[in-house]
Amino acid sequence: MRVIAGTARSLSLIVPEGTDVRPTLDRTKETLFNMLQTRLFGSVFLDLFSGSGAIGIEGLSRGADKAFFIEKAPEALQAIEYNLKHTQLQAKAEILRMDCLQAIRHLDTKGLKMDIIFLDPPFRQGLEEKALTAIFSSGLLAEDGLIICESALETSFDFMKACEPYSISKEKLFKTMKFTFIEKTS
Repeated sequence: MRVIAGTARSLSLIVPEGTDVRPTLDRTKETLFNMLQTRLFGSVFLDLFSGSGAIGIEGLSRGADKAFFIEKAPEALQAIEYNLKHTQLQAKAEILRMDCLQAIRHLDTKGLKMDIIFLDPPFRQGLEEKALTAIFSSGLLAEDGLIICESALETSFDFMKACEPYSISKEKLFKTMKFTFIEKTS
């Protein structure tokens, strides 16, 4: 696994051993960041369920000003720290060792606003709805912010029908997974 583009281009990243981390494939990651390119420069990026930190690191490498990495697994936290140091992006990063819901509350109480929120919860555990509902009830997403949820292809987002003013703006489907893009509608 590596950084695809930007200041840390081609640098390799480690994946934590002995965890359920499921790294986003390079080709899939490249597709995602090509779709995000116009939003990245100067943004504040939140990487929930960070795993190796590869998504947040890619965001920083491509121009995000700041990234928050949320992870609770010790092995994954070590990988994130190593990867940030290896890519020399640690000055723009903040790592929080806590679960997703705690992190959302913590960051919200600080009054922070995220331009891009990426979440990749463990597949098939129903965490997408819990995490997104927590984000929607917080003030964490910037006014023109974007949420991207990576999930199994069969994951249902039917609950979104009751989440106004948030709605799905786009879905990008792959063989076994998908990216769901969520924005606040006026």
